Amino acid sequence: MKTVGIIGGIGPESTIEYYRQIIASYREQKPDGSYPSIILNSVNFKPLLDLILANKWSQVTQHLVGELEKLAKAGADFAVIAANTPHLVFDDIRRESSIPLISIVEATCEAAKALRLKRLGLFGTRFTMQARFYPDIFSREGIEGITLAVPDENEQSYIHDKYMNELIDGIILPDTRERLLTIVEHMKERDDIQGLILGGTELSLILRDATARGIPVLDTTRIHVKAIVTELLSPP
Repeated sequence: MKTVGIIGGIGPESTIEYYRQIIASYREQKPDGSYPSIILNSVNFKPLLDLILANKWSQVTQHLVGELEKLAKAGADFAVIAANTPHLVFDDIRRESSIPLISIVEATCEAAKALRLKRLGLFGTRFTMQARFYPDIFSREGIEGITLAVPDENEQSYIHDKYMNELIDGIILPDTRERLLTIVEHMKERDDIQGLILGGTELSLILRDATARGIPVLDTTRIHVKAIVTELLSPP
């Protein structure tokens, strides 16, 4: 049996969701009473966030490579980073990692291909919404005819604030959910989006439905979990 290593704690609430979903998905596909082998490295988010806020991305890379090596030494066959924002330096991390990594962004690209939608909205932290790693990966993976749209500046500020000050701490408020859905509605009208990428693993805690305002939701946590379980069940 393969063992997956997880860099978690970015933040804790979505890491719990990863654990639950991996076990449920694994047992659904292998209903023999067995459980997946998981090693969790729940990192201290504060120093990592300080590096991100300071735009010290090379140090973010080294920090996460060091945490991945702990998983490798503990016996993980492959690993994932259970968050979207650190994927801004994913290629650098992958180059230095001693074990294979499964990218949440690449997995989401594959899911987007299957939907055959032309224009997708992207929610996430400000770092994710303003960075190029989602559109760059979509382009690199050869997804032709799909464009990404992000919320306007005020909407991005709202989403980022609620993400960092509510969702990271597991605070789920009906008013926040309704405002997020209103932003989806605005993007449908303004940007003609046909689907929504939840480019932040905490967002799946508040937008749990398969659709939002009538358009499909690409829940990156669920998509990542599906890719993880596929690898766990693949031949060694």
